[in-house]
Amino acid sequence: MIFHSSGVALHWRWLLSGALVVLCLCAVISISFGAVSLSLSEIGLWLQGKSSLQTQIIIEDIRLPRMLLALCIGALLALCGTVTQGLFRNPLADPSLIGVSAGASAGASIVIVLLSQLHWNMLGVPVVSVGAFIGGLIAVMVVYRIATGVNGTSVATMLLAGIAITFLTGSLSSILEFYADDEMLRRISLWRMGGLDAANYTHAMIAASVLIVLLVLLPQTAKALDAFLLGESEARHLGIDVDKIKYILIVSVAVGVGVAVALAGSIAFVGLVVPHMLRMLVGPAHRFLLPLSAIGGAVLLLLSDVLSRTLVAPTELPVGILTAFLGAPLFISLLRHRHEYGMR
Repeated sequence: MIFHSSGVALHWRWLLSGALVVLCLCAVISISFGAVSLSLSEIGLWLQGKSSLQTQIIIEDIRLPRMLLALCIGALLALCGTVTQGLFRNPLADPSLIGVSAGASAGASIVIVLLSQLHWNMLGVPVVSVGAFIGGLIAVMVVYRIATGVNGTSVATMLLAGIAITFLTGSLSSILEFYADDEMLRRISLWRMGGLDAANYTHAMIAASVLIVLLVLLPQTAKALDAFLLGESEARHLGIDVDKIKYILIVSVAVGVGVAVALAGSIAFVGLVVPHMLRMLVGPAHRFLLPLSAIGGAVLLLLSDVLSRTLVAPTELPVGILTAFLGAPLFISLLRHRHEYGMR
């Protein structure tokens, strides 16, 4: 069934309720499946505080923090993807266009290769994650500075600057890999594949805190994002402070994707496929797209993480490989059938 903006407005409560139910089911599946499967009765006993010590350890020490982190990271990536597509007025845009992912990768590579002797944590976050977050922020700051002039911030210039910074930081990462030893190369490679195996409550709390802030902040920009689809001049005529909104959106995407990449590595396609698919299904109204994209991204990453733990159990696949493997064919299918959804 295809929902257009007017239809979604009439069925919004049912649509949101259904999405939340699906999210809860996926969360239960995430806790249930792994190298050791847990039945619903075992989970029920754990909720009552009557489970065995083994079940308690599996859920509380391993699967619960991982489930929470996957939920928050998936929601962050899809939410930032929705904002990026609205900002660039392109349903094929991705958060990596502004250089945050490439910058984070370069930051992580710098720490792994040049600061490999450092093993300290900052508030429970490894130094590699801190380096990745800083690298992503610096890349976005440079892109924003290049794109901003006396006439404001140019979206087209930002796109081109993002491509240039992506190539520049990619070259820096390649140079570092050239001088890295085998162990460093393996760490860089695994980090780029993305993974949730290092999940803990600290990581989940950081991701949840950023997600809550964005879920409060970004819906307030929904009308501005809708106006951007008409063009910046039209948005200004509607009384929108275009440059201020752009700054808020760019900072939000930089922080959201920076935290996601820092905590879980590079996870592809979540920020592209989920908002693009929902935009085709429910229309371009961002008051619907933003919350639905957050839920959809969480669902996709939760299911991908379950597959990463079970396909070749007890070995675990990096979740970034699964999202790319699942996301690419789905995205190609969407592109091939886009005319059925009124897309050109």
